[in-house]
Amino acid sequence: MDIRKARSSDAAHLVRFINMAADDLPLHFWRKTVGPDGDPWAFGQERAARETGNFSYHNAWLAEIDGAVGACLLGYAAEEEPGPIEPDTPPIFVPLLELEALAPGSWYLNVLATYEAFRGKGLGSALLAHAEAVAAAAGHDTISLIAEDTHQDALRLYTAKGYREVARRPVVKGDWDVDASEWILFTKPLGIS
Repeated sequence: MDIRKARSSDAAHLVRFINMAADDLPLHFWRKTVGPDGDPWAFGQERAARETGNFSYHNAWLAEIDGAVGACLLGYAAEEEPGPIEPDTPPIFVPLLELEALAPGSWYLNVLATYEAFRGKGLGSALLAHAEAVAAAAGHDTISLIAEDTHQDALRLYTAKGYREVARRPVVKGDWDVDASEWILFTKPLGIS
């Protein structure tokens, strides 16, 4: 297995991974953004290929086996002092922003996802360890992530690796078709003094 920094040419993988990690919420949002005549996947790929922004290939790493992409990690520094949530924020995103604000200054692990054919091969654990190393090297003493209550394999992994639940918020579904009922914020101290 190899872990490498993502490139802009990896945008098609990145959009699939972020969409998997959030149960089609990104695709749901991209569809609303581009309208009935737009291509939501192309819109997501444009965002992933950008040079700036949190959802940029600059913030992503990919795990490969024999040169084939199998899993993704995307993360970045959380705001030191989160501001208020903008009044025009779509309600579906408010619980996530509320939880993110509870871990200011942490390194936020936004996406950890593995293609089905590559599951059970240790890629998720390896990328989680890589995320912790990246966070520590950047001077963060805490790593944070948000998971859905229905992602049982991920929840077991995070708990086994020392992540602890901090808070929960109900999932706001609107017209997003998802089984999850709660978002769960986890943090882990990185032992930096």
